[in-house]
Amino acid sequence: MFEQSTLKDKVVFIAGGTSGINLGIAKGMAAVGAKIAVLGRNSDKALAAAQEITESVKSINGHSAIALTADVRDPEQVENALQSCVAQLGKIDCLISGAAGNFPAPALGISPKGFKTVVDIDLLGTYNVFHLGFNHINKGASLIAITAPQAVTVMPFQVHVCAAKAGINMMIKCLAVEWGASGITVNGISPGPINGTEGAERLAPTPEAKSAMSAKIASKRFGDTKDIADAAIYLASDMGRYINGTIMTVDGGTELGDASEDCLKIPLR
Repeated sequence: MFEQSTLKDKVVFIAGGTSGINLGIAKGMAAVGAKIAVLGRNSDKALAAAQEITESVKSINGHSAIALTADVRDPEQVENALQSCVAQLGKIDCLISGAAGNFPAPALGISPKGFKTVVDIDLLGTYNVFHLGFNHINKGASLIAITAPQAVTVMPFQVHVCAAKAGINMMIKCLAVEWGASGITVNGISPGPINGTEGAERLAPTPEAKSAMSAKIASKRFGDTKDIADAAIYLASDMGRYINGTIMTVDGGTELGDASEDCLKIPLR
């Protein structure tokens, strides 16, 4: 359990923080003292997310989250949002890139435009946030990219996402090497199936499907957004100051393979 002062007055900029995992991270970090700037492409959703974050911590520290609007594919918009964050909250201590796009489709069913859209949002968007954010962060800042299992696990109908996330994973390692001497850490978080997210609902649209999938996970359950938020808080805090260039897998053992009872039965000879 983190203390309410773990990230006291630290400025956190979260790109794509209007829903799901990223909103969970924002609320978790706000609860341990951080000042939150949440960035979304839709201004109404960004404002609603900021209000939800503010309401969730009003009784704890009184911080008010701010809403920013930008398309992470557009460097000028990202730069303006970063400047607005610094003007309102101060220089950034934790920079999180979590904007993502996805739609299941066979490789032959994806147009070049569709493929490019996902790569631009995920990979180019992360590059824009980190590259432009470099000039707006404090020394010792933590940069965190939200990646995915598709970066290392082949999945049918996900060639566009696999390519984008694999690029993000390698970018994390390259930036960790180049920027480490500046006192900056660059890491990634790769979530497994997380309750209450669009991805989990797509993977397991019925209770029966969720039960079947949970049975294959070593920990026998889907994760919660708090699980991912706790990982992000750890990386952004002093406890994670010597972790650099790492992809933190937070999936209850999903990536390890089938851990169902049938799979674990030892055949008799």
